[in-house]
Amino acid sequence: MDSESVRRDFPTVRKGSGIYLDSACQSLRPDSVIRAMDDYYESYPACGGRSVHSMASKVSVAVDEAREAFASFFGTDDPGCYAFMPNCTYALNTAAFGMGLKKGDVVVTTDCEHNSNHVPWLRLQEGVGIRRRMSRSRPDGSFDIESFKSFMDRSVKAVSVQHSSNVTGCVVPVRAVAEIAHDYGATVIVDGAQSAPHMPVDLKKADVDVYCMSVHKMLGPSGVGVMYGKREALERIKPLCLGGGTVGLATYDSVNLAPLPDRFEAGLQNYAGIVGAKAALDYLSKVGMREVEVWDSMLLERMMKGLEDIPNLHVVGPEDPGRRLGVFSFNIDGLNAHDIAMMADSMAGIMIRSGMHCAHPFYVSRGIDGSARASTYLYNDAKEVDVFVDTIRHIAEVFGDPASRP
Repeated sequence: MDSESVRRDFPTVRKGSGIYLDSACQSLRPDSVIRAMDDYYESYPACGGRSVHSMASKVSVAVDEAREAFASFFGTDDPGCYAFMPNCTYALNTAAFGMGLKKGDVVVTTDCEHNSNHVPWLRLQEGVGIRRRMSRSRPDGSFDIESFKSFMDRSVKAVSVQHSSNVTGCVVPVRAVAEIAHDYGATVIVDGAQSAPHMPVDLKKADVDVYCMSVHKMLGPSGVGVMYGKREALERIKPLCLGGGTVGLATYDSVNLAPLPDRFEAGLQNYAGIVGAKAALDYLSKVGMREVEVWDSMLLERMMKGLEDIPNLHVVGPEDPGRRLGVFSFNIDGLNAHDIAMMADSMAGIMIRSGMHCAHPFYVSRGIDGSARASTYLYNDAKEVDVFVDTIRHIAEVFGDPASRP
């Protein structure tokens, strides 16, 4: 990958706005994505799928082209199986609440899920009476397939797992999970928010039933998520929100839902965001997702190797960078995670995340208050990682608990 060329495509990088290591929260956007969205607002700012005038028709074509881009990017054949939503959280909620689960139905998740793939099931447990089982991770947070197998039987109606953790970076083997779950007749839902931006994902090979993602983590605009599903799976899911655009015909007494994927896209859509999403996929396709994955891996290895000998710094998750995808979570004895983040920002303009990263059960179950988290992407380079390493080392040595030092 030509790092210097890539870095020139991002306005905040060109302007020297600091070292951005918070891409697991939200990525930066390249010029091409910004231009595509500006072009929508300047040239054809109309509704798609409603009016038939020329400007609206251009919007409808742009939305269709975006669906086609997603189908190609993720190795599937049917663009109509991609529904645009506000974000991955909304998509996961749509899948969970739309399945029509009943009292006594069993749902299997892991004990490392993001709140977006935990709280909806908790609500269904409280309100409907579903039963939950949680596959237990290993001490470092990595997926334990034997534990997962032990929770599976014919009473399981759904399996819902993350593809990659936003805390540990551990990747779940979703194809193996799908094979096991399908043997028991369960529907497989995957939270792909952290994996889709950082690794090649072939949804046909993965064979999952529903796969949700947020475009704002993969160089696209905020306010756009995607729910992919096999057509037979989407036909079984009831929309979370109904209204304009989701119905074929409504009378005073009845309603017929619109065909897929329109039934999931209630109201006026974020057309500029959808146009920007296609531009983001075009950019990532040009770079190549395998190149992105290799670059991330190189940066993370450099980062973790540079900090491995600091006695009062503790890694959250695997200490082997080869087992992590794009995120490095850590704590320093004697310092709150927010203190670490604020010091890194004020001392060197380094922007990282701090807290529980919307994965509260993971931290609570391990008795950890939270962590600082640095996350890399294709616009970061080795120099930025070195500045990060030097800064965190200084923070640990000067401000960390001296009792942990030799």
